[in-house]
Amino acid sequence: MNKIIQLQDLAKKDYKQTWEFQENLFKEIVDLKIKNRREETTIETPNYFLFVEHPHVYTLGKSGDLNNLLLSEKQLAQKEASFYKINRGGDITYHGPGQIVGYPILDLENFFTDIHKYLRFLEEVIILTLAEYGLECTRSEGETGVWLGAGTPFARKICALGVRASRWVTMHGFALNVNADLGYFDNIIPCGIRGKAVTSLNVELGVQKVDEVEVKVKILKHFSELFECTFVQKI
Repeated sequence: MNKIIQLQDLAKKDYKQTWEFQENLFKEIVDLKIKNRREETTIETPNYFLFVEHPHVYTLGKSGDLNNLLLSEKQLAQKEASFYKINRGGDITYHGPGQIVGYPILDLENFFTDIHKYLRFLEEVIILTLAEYGLECTRSEGETGVWLGAGTPFARKICALGVRASRWVTMHGFALNVNADLGYFDNIIPCGIRGKAVTSLNVELGVQKVDEVEVKVKILKHFSELFECTFVQKI
């Protein structure tokens, strides 16, 4: 089993370009797995992890409801935001500046073959990361992601999750609001969940800006501990 993950920080990159890049990496792993089974070879499959920040964009999961987007095409253009219906699970979400997006593209047969466990581990990575900032975050029953005040009238989501998996290979991932402009969430019903707020790390800490590089370092630390993996920088 290969537990080395090639890390690449794409900085600020268009959503569609990043999606296509993910698809290429995903296909590379899947094709190798098919070849291994067909030819009875044992070539190790690679794993990848992408960090990225997207320009303003709304994405709708394959089972999502388009009515949860509250903007017309014209209004999207006015807000300089794009929209894509994509092949991950979940409903609608927003990506934009000040948000850390992580896309693990893993062969789970290198780790464990359990999608439920994979999602819980992604949540745990964020929960442990935010605990280092003194925030007590939890899961919310029946609602994927990471929350503050779950189960109370003040419940607010700080990290959204949505993944795709095929032949135990994953893509898409998580979006953590660090210094995000929360006003953009007013244009959707986030994740299709009515009556619950969205928050950001800087808002919860009462500061103007949080060091995003520092947050990424903490994410990678907890990810490597939970998944028992090693990250190497991909050039």
